[in-house]
Amino acid sequence: MSSAHNGGHRYDAIVVGSGMGGSIVARGLARAGRDVLVLEAGIPETHLGTFADAARIYDGTEVTRTPKKSREGTILWRTLMAGGSTVVSCGNAVRCLERELGQLGIDLSDEMSAMEDEMGTRPLAEDKLSDLGRHIRQGAADLGFTFDLMPKMVDPGLCNGCGGCVLGCTQGAKWTAERPLAEAVAHGAEVLYGVEIDRALRDNGHVTGVAGHSSRHGFEARASTVVLAAGGLGTPPILVASGIEGAGSGLFIDMLVNVYGLADERLRTVEPQMSLVDTEFHDEHGFLLAPYINYSRGVRMLESGAKAATRSVAHTLGMMIKTSDDPVGRIEADGTVSKPVTPADQRRIDDGVGVATEILVAAGARRDSIIVTKPQGAHPGGTAAIGTIVDTDLQTAVDGLFVADASVLPRAPAMPPMVTIGALARRLGSMLASAA
Repeated sequence: MSSAHNGGHRYDAIVVGSGMGGSIVARGLARAGRDVLVLEAGIPETHLGTFADAARIYDGTEVTRTPKKSREGTILWRTLMAGGSTVVSCGNAVRCLERELGQLGIDLSDEMSAMEDEMGTRPLAEDKLSDLGRHIRQGAADLGFTFDLMPKMVDPGLCNGCGGCVLGCTQGAKWTAERPLAEAVAHGAEVLYGVEIDRALRDNGHVTGVAGHSSRHGFEARASTVVLAAGGLGTPPILVASGIEGAGSGLFIDMLVNVYGLADERLRTVEPQMSLVDTEFHDEHGFLLAPYINYSRGVRMLESGAKAATRSVAHTLGMMIKTSDDPVGRIEADGTVSKPVTPADQRRIDDGVGVATEILVAAGARRDSIIVTKPQGAHPGGTAAIGTIVDTDLQTAVDGLFVADASVLPRAPAMPPMVTIGALARRLGSMLASAA
């Protein structure tokens, strides 16, 4: 059974996805008085903060709820929900790829500043650091390395330092894309949840709408402008089904591993995730470092087996190594993901693990206790890259069909991309709102 939404009503614009890119574009269009429909595969989540909630909201297998993996076994962290992955991010707000995008003729300086202002970006408050962060910072300093407080989109007055950032903030301290989404609705945008879009509709080279399905029936909606913002894993299958050749290749995930070591002393380790950052290896060696512990035994089991899962968090020092991985992955039309670890990826990981190990040991971890997790990633992108699938206005070869998510990023940033995605979405929203 197939149904057209609103009896064939034609919108000015349809936005697929309500995460960082989709919410910002929808708000810009709605503010300008455009008739906007936002389609989200997930739902608004009203209960967050527990590992049971995480099992529900992270994309994974139907039965075990373990996270999605590539064919090669690389763990892929992704959520389907109102606000997208901003809701379960670590709240990091840094600029990335500003120079690379500038070389493509895209100046985002004003848009990035606007996003930083909107999100209330500021370094994490010093008093939120636990023994974990303080020990790592001191151990690094003893070796001549520098960790700075991570820029966060977190209100220090509301943050209780619980460390549950990746489970969704229960204090309302973290900025999420739910805020611009609510503003879009306040300006007249319509949002439908539980709708999965399969393809864009087109006629004579111009987009005419979208088609997909909900839990009960098929779905169609019409518009002369369609913005795909379903994420680096969600947008490519829609593009492929819409006849966009080459979409889905060039996948990067900002590949990461976590390194854990045991300390003899009992530590207070609970603090906002990725409280500090060391970027001095980023440009030349392609990785950054940040304190990090997965507090869930189940997740640590998934990452690195029983040995890590059974350890006491109170005696654990942990660090994340996030890398600029090779964009050699691919997403097939059915959503299947291939993402191998290349020799160059492994070298970057090994280099980062080497530095992290020395820092953890200097911070008090026993060298013989070091454990390295399996490769994983949480920033999938590059699958509809600027200059390959979309132009500098983020438009595909189909007139009126745009992309506004991490898919368009031209290379792996090895940094949280939300500020950059939001800035690109602001730019696109303004451009579409001003179009005749």
